[in-house]
Amino acid sequence: MSTILSLAPQNVWKHFYSLTQVPRPSGNLEKIQKFLLDFGKSIGVETLLDEAGNIIYKKPATAGMENRKKVILQAHMDMVPQKNNDTVHDFVKDPIETFVDGEWVKAKGTTLGSDNGMGVAAIMAVMESKEIKHGPIEALITADEETGMYGAFGLKAGELDGEILLNLDSEDEGELYIGCAGGEDLTATIQYKEVETDPEDIAFKVVLKGLRGGHSGLEINQGRANANKLMVRFVNQVIAYDEACLVSWNGGNMRNAIPRECEVVVTIPASEENDFLDYVNECETTWNEEFHATETPISFKAEKVELPKMMVPDEIRDNLVDAIYACHDGVMRMIPTIPDIVETSSNLAIVTIGGGKAEIKILSRSSRDSMKDYLNTTLESCFSMAGMEVVRSGAYSGWEPNVDSPILAAMRESYKEQFGVEPAVKVIHAGLECGIIGAVMPGLDMISFGPTLRSPHSPDERCNIPTVQKFYDFLVATLENVPVK
Repeated sequence: MSTILSLAPQNVWKHFYSLTQVPRPSGNLEKIQKFLLDFGKSIGVETLLDEAGNIIYKKPATAGMENRKKVILQAHMDMVPQKNNDTVHDFVKDPIETFVDGEWVKAKGTTLGSDNGMGVAAIMAVMESKEIKHGPIEALITADEETGMYGAFGLKAGELDGEILLNLDSEDEGELYIGCAGGEDLTATIQYKEVETDPEDIAFKVVLKGLRGGHSGLEINQGRANANKLMVRFVNQVIAYDEACLVSWNGGNMRNAIPRECEVVVTIPASEENDFLDYVNECETTWNEEFHATETPISFKAEKVELPKMMVPDEIRDNLVDAIYACHDGVMRMIPTIPDIVETSSNLAIVTIGGGKAEIKILSRSSRDSMKDYLNTTLESCFSMAGMEVVRSGAYSGWEPNVDSPILAAMRESYKEQFGVEPAVKVIHAGLECGIIGAVMPGLDMISFGPTLRSPHSPDERCNIPTVQKFYDFLVATLENVPVK
């Protein structure tokens, strides 16, 4: 595990290693907050924990650099807790186990936390350094970005006074992001009175797993399967042809992660057992054929379980299955003027049914507010017709690009001077905190960049080793070349 300590640049990887040893899943940040507070105090920079749970560092300019614009380095402290079904890991207690695989750092059966641990590690390296020449620096390490950007939303005006924000939460080295999509959470709920199962029926637990999942913004356009959308195809058919009744449904666990696994419990008449099991096998074969180009082998199995006493009433079951089936999932529209970039999408992230309550959670994204509202109304209409209450929450607008940004011009020139090529300038279909922070601090000049990561929000998450050196060298050069006030 500690082999990552020998990677270059060592001053970044040592801090990333230390972050892997501190549990930091979204919603459970006490340990990482204490760790970051202790770190700031140990290196002698001004350090505080604000009311929203964010960590703020402030470091004065090095000699001769006092006339430069003040820079805010920004990343988030939390990570998405995802693991393979056969991995034993408690994200609240256990460290992340890392290993080197060629040019990549990976984790053993879990998310790696390079999103956004690499950004936090780079901030720690800059704050600790005595060699880097820089103007005045502030650092903002936000809380609970992955579950609702609560730290960014809770930032108070006046806590920071920088003029330039460098967000270190992008995932393709050599690309500078100057805009991002906005997003909104939708939650549909309904309560129902359970009914008794037929004592002559038999019950099966049906488990779907093995999907790749991934980031619901960055990888929503890659044709990956959504576990909830596959499962609804199966459930719909066995209701129609095998007289199946629904007891429970559990699929997905994070709004911003494409759901990788799903489990339902259904009952059927004993006479339908063979047909039912044949259809389970047929689905596994069909889905592996449909998704052979984008998925690892899909596992779809059924096992007989003890007959539960209660189940979902037929009318509620049918309405829920119809709504899940009809719900839009995936890309709705590409940006017409930039057709290789997603404009609008949704992720049918979490479905929980059982015990008298059904809850469905979706994350919608769009870089155009009017299309985001259209999508959200579409989704709201779908679940309202099923008799569900739909609540929208956590809305944030996109970050509007500024192609005339002074720091963008300086960074493009610096990158070409360092590496001999122009960096790509892009807009990203993921939710960055820049738009929220920019609303609190109007006039901020903002850029987002980072090392190359792949499949964040899934156990396939990995960080490309050579790009970490380039990312950090570029960050240092950017600080050394910040424009004067």
